[in-house]
Amino acid sequence: MSPAVQAPPTRATVFVLDFGAQYSQLIARRVREAGVYCELVPGTAPWAELEARKPAGLILSGGPASVYDDGAPLLDEAVLRSGVPILGICYGMQLIAHHLGGEVAPAGKREYGPAVLSVSQGARLFDGLPEELPVWMSHGDHVLRLPSFRPGP
Repeated sequence: MSPAVQAPPTRATVFVLDFGAQYSQLIARRVREAGVYCELVPGTAPWAELEARKPAGLILSGGPASVYDDGAPLLDEAVLRSGVPILGICYGMQLIAHHLGGEVAPAGKREYGPAVLSVSQGARLFDGLPEELPVWMSHGDHVLRLPSFRPGP
């Protein structure tokens, strides 16, 4: 009797949806360094293509566009209803707010440089990290009003 053929173990996959950030490759590399398989894909990738790969998480990168500009790259809204954990960074965060009914507007001035992120309400994303983290910021827009809708299945 021959041994049963086993399928190879599936690996958790995180997709970085690239909206043109200079650091998208760096994000993907850092996820890989954490031992998670990660791929960089266009930010406008259709959800059906991503869903078929059963992602464990999605990271929406930043980019030079503003969500209120004509022709700005948009996200397939099915991503937000997928129930897959999503982290939005800069433009990615603004896209989430924009698509879910929040308000994004130009900031009074563009900001670029080091900053400190203060975590006032814990979340699993920040488990094991200090309450204040050094970060780099580069943006010309900000979220004025958070959406009331919470994504998920």
